[in-house]
Amino acid sequence: MEGLVITPNEADEKLPKSAGRSCEAVGVKNSLRLRFLAAIGAHEYFSPEMWRAAFTELVATASLLFTLTSSIISCLESGEVDPKLLVPIVVFVIAFLFLLVTVPLSGGHMSLVFTFIAALKGVITFARASIYILAQCIGSILGFLIIKTVMDQNASQKYSLGGCTIKGSGSTSGVGTQTALMVEFACTFVVLFVGVTVAFDKRRCKELGLAMVCAVVAGAMALAVFVSITVTGRVGYAGVGLNPARCLGPALLQGGRLWDGHWVFWVGPILACSVYHCVSLNLPNKGLKSVEEQCDILKGESNV
Repeated sequence: MEGLVITPNEADEKLPKSAGRSCEAVGVKNSLRLRFLAAIGAHEYFSPEMWRAAFTELVATASLLFTLTSSIISCLESGEVDPKLLVPIVVFVIAFLFLLVTVPLSGGHMSLVFTFIAALKGVITFARASIYILAQCIGSILGFLIIKTVMDQNASQKYSLGGCTIKGSGSTSGVGTQTALMVEFACTFVVLFVGVTVAFDKRRCKELGLAMVCAVVAGAMALAVFVSITVTGRVGYAGVGLNPARCLGPALLQGGRLWDGHWVFWVGPILACSVYHCVSLNLPNKGLKSVEEQCDILKGESNV
């Protein structure tokens, strides 16, 4: 019986070379697959906490868009001499309140812009980002479905359900796609540079506190909206979207001219997030030192 015992080395020699290569290929493929799953944070797909946060994003997005859109339309129907000046104030107040509530729960994204830049900067995993984006899109559809149900049909047609338009109807001309794309890119970048730079800085968040950080982000959003609706001066242009999900809901429910240039409200924010991410990599990690502090460092008086 001893002569029938085959050692591991002898067994390997008896295997065909093709079988050995096949095993190696399978091993490499499995290794790459595991690395990819780890890189995107696939384990979060099985996390109940992540799904609770995603549900929070869905409910918050639906509530935010319903409240924000109906309030903006109310401002435009208020009969004021220049109702557009009221819109940034409404945006600031509502965005601030929703951020204050949702930031501790899910991060307070409620926008594909914040979710995408958070994934790029490694604040959240790409797996969580994918579920957040899905939840925000569903939330947008639900929010605007409620608006379509309760809003007067004439007002719904007049304001295109509060959706994102760049082309006017009838005598209103709107703006061109190139202009809309530039405004979308520039305004989104401003929101990222002013709001996200502060929100993603742990030291400054700790110094300012939650309320002040939410105020900075909401203020950046209000500023972007104000700039977009005043700089063009065109009646048919609804202003900057700042959130592709906000534009998707009414486009699916109302259709028509809401699909004209709809891609602008996706491409603009994605470009802005990509450019901001590259810019943020080159921002100083530490604050600017005063002249006295620099002299102390040169004198060797600083603590290492």
